[in-house]
Amino acid sequence: MSDELGKGISLGAPHALRITHHAHFSALDYLLVFFILNLALQPLVEPDFGWHLRTGLDLLTQGGTMPATDPYSHTMPDWPWVEHAWLMDGLLGLLYKGLGAAGPLAVILLFAAITLGAFGTAAGLAHIGLVQAGRTQRLLAVAGALWASLPFLGARTQLVTLLGLAVLLQLYRLYLTGTLPHLWVFPPLFLLWANLHGGFTAGLFVFAVILIVSVAIRLVVSRWPALAQRLDEPVLTWGQIGYLTLVLMVSVLVTLLNQYGWRLHGEIYASLNDKFMIEVLHEWQSVSLQTQAGVTYVGYLGGLGLALVLFYRRVEPVRWSLLTFFLAQSLLHWRNVLFFMLLSTPLLADLLAVVTKRIVGLVPDVQRQKQALLAMTLVLALGMGWLGPDHLQRVVQAGLSPEEFFRVTEYPIEAVQWIREHRDRLGIKLYNDYGWGGFLLWWLPEEKIFIDGRMPAWRIGDRWIFYDYVALTTWDPPELRVLDKYGVDWAIVGHNSPLDDALAQEPDWREVYGDPKATIYVRKKRG
Repeated sequence: MSDELGKGISLGAPHALRITHHAHFSALDYLLVFFILNLALQPLVEPDFGWHLRTGLDLLTQGGTMPATDPYSHTMPDWPWVEHAWLMDGLLGLLYKGLGAAGPLAVILLFAAITLGAFGTAAGLAHIGLVQAGRTQRLLAVAGALWASLPFLGARTQLVTLLGLAVLLQLYRLYLTGTLPHLWVFPPLFLLWANLHGGFTAGLFVFAVILIVSVAIRLVVSRWPALAQRLDEPVLTWGQIGYLTLVLMVSVLVTLLNQYGWRLHGEIYASLNDKFMIEVLHEWQSVSLQTQAGVTYVGYLGGLGLALVLFYRRVEPVRWSLLTFFLAQSLLHWRNVLFFMLLSTPLLADLLAVVTKRIVGLVPDVQRQKQALLAMTLVLALGMGWLGPDHLQRVVQAGLSPEEFFRVTEYPIEAVQWIREHRDRLGIKLYNDYGWGGFLLWWLPEEKIFIDGRMPAWRIGDRWIFYDYVALTTWDPPELRVLDKYGVDWAIVGHNSPLDDALAQEPDWREVYGDPKATIYVRKKRG
């Protein structure tokens, strides 16, 4: 087996061999770039996007001040709401409102830029030993990672944290190579990150892992100095470790400078430890082969694992620690798949560089190399065909005519249009399905919703809204007393859902609207 990723020169070695010849790879590179853009550009179908946008639009009208309690639901209006991504929400609102009809398209482009920035920066970390990952290998790695990540891309504020992680690791790499003289850029990075997205805690965790593993390495090398020659990562001095510790402490402290202070950290901790939410919500469940997303991800892991067995011979404790932890977390919870995909991107680029060098060595004939590149280009073209020739058209439609775009999605835009025209026929307190809460806040901003993606961990006294929602929608029969508990007098439910069937049989409720997506019910007046 090859030892191409075995012992080599240190990161940033001046004599690294670049195996990519840009003139020969240009056609494939351009196709890869176009393919990557197709993957990064996604329509605004993320269920939580609507409430993020509504928060941002209201933030602009309120002078940048967040409300003390929840302003959007009638079920939990006294909940002391902490919005982890308030600054990102404000940016979304600014783009959406400031650019008028082009606002939705600008938001799509923003999330695409964040996605490309995160994975592109991560791919830039690729550089092992005597083999340096060239442009084509980096593009291939980004394309592969985004392909496997496709179900998790789009208008997700979590992507901000991916970008933060990539920047964090890139800055640390520059520090190790001497390009960056210090790491005092970290505290400002975490200050911004803590206000953009609650995933800054993942950045602090990664920083802490780097520090802890570095301490362990230093202790081992101090006891057995000869081991330093076998490591393919720098061994930090005690002075550097003390410096990193100080930078980490300051970085932790600056994250308290947000609209909520320490409450932000407490809310994140409480959410991450809500057992009922983790058991019920799909994004917190373990990876399953019952879905195409699971098959694709496991296939990606299988290919990566095979390449590691064949070509990886380096001793990199920090990299091992981060990849192992996030691999385990990704298998436990769907939500963490993107973290592993990001961290594995530079490794994939490194492995692709080695594979390319091996192929070039086995096939020295230039003409055959060109034929191989042509075959790769055709395969990539077929992949783009699978994605669909109308994908970019759908993205543009979602950005310029979102109301029309949503007609071909599962979101109840037709019911929303009917509600606008017949609002006087409906009640005051709405019931809505969980996945539609954010959408309704976007398209019916004057309405108070029943539940949305912010609320799974919210509980005050006997008002445990997510538990009540689960009882109402998944119990057999549905626990209809939940509607009485919250005084609901009208409802928009999924067509042919268990709750739709139950309300259709209830004499106190009558249907006033129905289509293939949604049914609207109104509670009959008593007496």
